[in-house]
Amino acid sequence: MGDVKLAFVVQTPQYKGESSRLGITHAISYQVVEILLDDGDIVTPTLCFVGEGLLGLVKDQKAMEMYGITSTESHMKNTLLVDLEVLVCKEDVEKYGIPEDSFPDAEEMGADVNIKIVPYADIQKVMEDSKHVLLF
Repeated sequence: MGDVKLAFVVQTPQYKGESSRLGITHAISYQVVEILLDDGDIVTPTLCFVGEGLLGLVKDQKAMEMYGITSTESHMKNTLLVDLEVLVCKEDVEKYGIPEDSFPDAEEMGADVNIKIVPYADIQKVMEDSKHVLLF
């Protein structure tokens, strides 16, 4: 029996490729992974956004109009609905001058877990404590 901790770290913006969307999708899919574990084992994923990766989180982007692709906003809503822990690097929020209320809000959709803006040291701790770190 054990807790298998996974860290999904999104570090690239959604407009440079599929990796940010894949990071979110993989983090959401942890629920499927649980059926493959031994009895009593659980998966505890944490989705982290650092550097340019957090730029895709900003609400109300016009991705379809500007780039012809969907934004990650709906993906993030699903992430919050399944109560996945989502951490955003505080230093990068400040670096890019993004207001904290620019990120999807769990209460808007009836979810319980909100995005947390934390110092990079907290994200580093999550990565150190995780059995697997996946970079996107």
